[in-house]
Amino acid sequence: MGTRMLERLDYVKLAPQRILDAGSGPPSTALGKRYPQATVVAADFSVAMLAAGKRRFFGKNPLRLGADLERLPLAAGSFELVWSNMALHWLPDPLPAFREFARVLAPGGLFMFSTLGPDTLKELRAAAGAVRVHAFTDMHDLGDMLGGAGFAAPVMDMEILRIEYTREKDLLADLRASGQTSARADRPRGLAGRALGERLRAVLASAATFEVVYGHAWKGAPRSNQEPKTVRVFKRMP
Repeated sequence: MGTRMLERLDYVKLAPQRILDAGSGPPSTALGKRYPQATVVAADFSVAMLAAGKRRFFGKNPLRLGADLERLPLAAGSFELVWSNMALHWLPDPLPAFREFARVLAPGGLFMFSTLGPDTLKELRAAAGAVRVHAFTDMHDLGDMLGGAGFAAPVMDMEILRIEYTREKDLLADLRASGQTSARADRPRGLAGRALGERLRAVLASAATFEVVYGHAWKGAPRSNQEPKTVRVFKRMP
């Protein structure tokens, strides 16, 4: 997903001096390689995740910041690029984070992100029940949130990835390895019955759908509440 996001920067005229990698996890080398003169701040709620990537950097060592994306301890207007790769779906509501990203961006700065949409793991959700599988925000709602947070001309894009599995344990192994487990506060904590186990085994040995959502928007000048908000939406099918 990060590689696909970087490809989108090929069409953007941008030379940021300060970059916020929001929800970085173990920080990637990609942003430092693309913008070697920029100062990168890698922010994540997990300090352990930030420390895990300390030897992987290219160019300037980024500053590592343990922080909540909804309450960033950063000055307003201090970044030209806010980048968030596969982090927003961990938030129960992305809007407060969008407002923070708009606050820390300088006028004319760019916010670019990827996340997962509601068709993600739909096979697993059908077998296990909605409450047992992580929930994801719809692309159109994310576009509305960008406009509500004060961003100009949000652009949304989506693609469907379908991954087939031959062994039931492989899907769960992939989810665990990538950290894509459920963070629902209302998820069941007890043991499930045999019938659920049989349904899950049938699904886990077949395929999994991932709806990947991309978006970007610019930090514009303040506008009146009467000015219409325009969201351009594109869908790329497999």
